[in-house]
Amino acid sequence: MLRIVLINASRSSVRPGLLTRGVVAPSRLLARSLSSKAHDEQALKAARKLNDKLQENWKSPVLTYEQLKPRTLSPSTDAYLIDVREPDEVMQGSIPSSVNLPLSVLANSLNLNAQAFRSQHGFDKPGKAQEIVFYCRSGKRSASACDIARRNGHENIINYEGSWLDWVSREGNGRGSP
Repeated sequence: MLRIVLINASRSSVRPGLLTRGVVAPSRLLARSLSSKAHDEQALKAARKLNDKLQENWKSPVLTYEQLKPRTLSPSTDAYLIDVREPDEVMQGSIPSSVNLPLSVLANSLNLNAQAFRSQHGFDKPGKAQEIVFYCRSGKRSASACDIARRNGHENIINYEGSWLDWVSREGNGRGSP
């Protein structure tokens, strides 16, 4: 930009002494740049705060081992316990009364019709208002599964945050159901 000003000034009949009066000092440019960076950081913080507030409604309730254990002893047809680990992980064991629906196919599967879902996964498709408890190995993928289910219209979503690692540590046998 300075080059353009100098070129234009050299083409005109302006005296060189007047040219330096219109040029911005480098210290002022630095001050403007720092001010702009501070403004950008404030804007970024505000955007993150707004995003956190918007995502607050997406956080699913969390289930503890003590709350889950009775559900596995007497399962209900109105609720699902879904293991979102991949089939090779499920071979290590699973929580009794759970069904497997890998996270990698969850979003597509929730968009299938009821008949296609049953033929692909071997159990009925959960209803939009039906209780669904998700778990995985450590609780990260189950949180993602909760988000996916909520985005697909499911309302009663719960995350077993401790997941398989918590279950095994409390059950003590390390196998669960085959």
